[in-house]
Amino acid sequence: MDFIKRRSKIIDAYIIGKYLGTFIYTLAIFVVVIIIFDLSEKLDDFLGNDMTAWEIVSQYYAGSIPFYVNMLSPLMNFIAVIFFTAKMADQTEIVPILSGGVSFNRFLRPYFISAFIIFAINLAANLYMLPYTNKIKNAFENQVIKKNDPYTKSNIHMKIDENTYIYIDNFDNRSNIGYRFSLDRFKGDVLEKKLVAEQISYDSLKRVWKLTNYSIRSIKDLKENMVYANTKTKDTVLDMKPDDFSVYDNVVESMTGKELADKIDKEKIRGSGVMNDLLFEQYKRYIQPLSAFVLTLIGVALSSRKVRGGVGLPLGIGIVLSFLFIVLNQFAKMFSTKGGLPPLLANLLPVLLFGLLGLYLLRRAPK
Repeated sequence: MDFIKRRSKIIDAYIIGKYLGTFIYTLAIFVVVIIIFDLSEKLDDFLGNDMTAWEIVSQYYAGSIPFYVNMLSPLMNFIAVIFFTAKMADQTEIVPILSGGVSFNRFLRPYFISAFIIFAINLAANLYMLPYTNKIKNAFENQVIKKNDPYTKSNIHMKIDENTYIYIDNFDNRSNIGYRFSLDRFKGDVLEKKLVAEQISYDSLKRVWKLTNYSIRSIKDLKENMVYANTKTKDTVLDMKPDDFSVYDNVVESMTGKELADKIDKEKIRGSGVMNDLLFEQYKRYIQPLSAFVLTLIGVALSSRKVRGGVGLPLGIGIVLSFLFIVLNQFAKMFSTKGGLPPLLANLLPVLLFGLLGLYLLRRAPK
């Protein structure tokens, strides 16, 4: 009995080492390949802005490499499991393990220990690291790569609290300046205050909005009071930020967990139509790392049987399934943000479907 336990620990260490080693090696290769293609695609943009190698690395790839690692992690996880498990099966290493008194469920233990390590790293990265690195990547892309894209938003209507509505005719996302701004504050159904400004700009140091050439109309009962300040500026605190008017579609992924939660709470009042995007991103950060367990289960069940053709056949099936998983995730996101599919269900759907596939393949796996 002690011999079996010692042997099982040796097998566990061997499989965990193979799993994580193959995963890191495969992930590194794919990241290098993607960076090479990405660099060739964006080289003109880098040269056109006279950027040094250090600026490119520190201002772009410091943010984009974690993004690529996170994006490729499920795919590389799946391929790594299939590759080294199929190789073990092809070299007749699995049969002696199972016939030596180790059950298939016990054989899965080191795989799920490895999957848990990858899950924990992905979850921590999603919650604490990626929002900051995505902010670096997105800021660079918006300023350099997308510099010729439209950067203004027009005809902005927004409810910023229960009684206050604002309108901005035109907002410049690069300078954080809006033009022809108006604010209406109600008390019940009665207009209590109306503020109009020719220009509104955000001071990121003071975290206040500066009004230029403004007028304020205050109404109390039957009395009205008008204040004109056509040559003055006024600092005011409003419950809104320049990101609320962003034309870029990558703002949500660079929000921290607290920023995302605050944005969701405000969106419940504002109703500006981005609630599904916010909820999808929030759920994705927690649910996406679960793919490590699902894809590991499928990978082991699919490749633990020795087949004619060696590693090639299970590896080919695994690559097809991994791309199907990615496509299903993208369709789920599209149907959630554009088609009204509940964000929680959209995030769970690929995991649940592939989980059921994994359980089916597990029943057919050699025991």
